[in-house]
Amino acid sequence: MQEAAMKYSTGNFKPIIDKCEGCERVVEESGEKYCKTFLNPEAKWRIGICNFATHQKPEISIARARINPLKAAKRASKK
Repeated sequence: MQEAAMKYSTGNFKPIIDKCEGCERVVEESGEKYCKTFLNPEAKWRIGICNFATHQKPEISIARARINPLKAAKRASKK
């Protein structure tokens, strides 16, 4: 257990940010909370959602393509 505390207190791991709260990968050592998977959690959230996050899932949006009504009518008449 002491080896794990030494690992997080060496300065390589940075504390988590607000968006990381609730994730299963958060470890608390010496009163600070750290991500056990990634050294700098803030960098993972900079682009969008962290790919290691277990408490949030990415939103999948399906965009419907607009079909030209003339082409659709021609295709329907061929059948």
